[in-house]
Amino acid sequence: MEELVKQLTAAQTELAPQFKALRDVMGALNTAVRLAAAEKADALPMHKALSKLETTAAEVDSATLDQAVAAFAAVTQTALDDLAFDFAKDLRDEFGKRGETVDGRPPILSVGLLTFKIDMAARKGQWFYGREPLTSAIPLSLAGILKAYDQQVKRIVNRSLESNFLPDLQKAWQDCKDERKQRASGGRINIIEVYSKLTMNRQSARFWNQPSRSTFKDYERVLFVRDLVLVQAQGDPPFRLGVATKSQAEQSSRSIWLPETAVDGQYYSDITFD
Repeated sequence: MEELVKQLTAAQTELAPQFKALRDVMGALNTAVRLAAAEKADALPMHKALSKLETTAAEVDSATLDQAVAAFAAVTQTALDDLAFDFAKDLRDEFGKRGETVDGRPPILSVGLLTFKIDMAARKGQWFYGREPLTSAIPLSLAGILKAYDQQVKRIVNRSLESNFLPDLQKAWQDCKDERKQRASGGRINIIEVYSKLTMNRQSARFWNQPSRSTFKDYERVLFVRDLVLVQAQGDPPFRLGVATKSQAEQSSRSIWLPETAVDGQYYSDITFD
């Protein structure tokens, strides 16, 4: 009998994970079936149920199950898209009352020079200038979104170029160039390297005497982007920007994206002063 118990126990041990996986996926399927049977698709509960269904289905080998999960995912995405379009309409109406136009379609909308990216599943969105985030993810509250927009228009869109920007930029470029053991080809210096040097050059004696977060004077990357755009808008800048390669554009540490409109722009990787 002892040997029989061992065999039975071994079978239990082998089948237990499969039993648990089937039990879990059946629970997720029950929820999905209930939501799918509703008269109107409820996007947010469906998205939550889809996450659970995909996780549990990954532990079960079944082509029929895989097809069912894919079908539920497609319907869920359609419901989320419909919800996003409804929200976008409300947002357009609110901006319209202020005489401002919202362009684009969910999940990316644009207002003037700024873009707003919607994550309907998380019920949050985020403002951007070009590819640079301006806010953290904020709840999809019309009042909150408009308030954040007004703040960023004042901070970014209406920003004035400081008279010392170009001299500071050229000095940072020259410093980077002088620190090179080998002369850079054509005087080209990585634009992020120059940005970092410019930021450090602007630190006060207080920071260098006692380096800390509290004594550090920040120069946000998005402000650097905006300042470069403002210089270019004046026409005939004293520097040239080199267009980034595909591999450089994929790394924020090697390139920067300068917007020409809310949604169009170009990646650049280096800067050269004449």
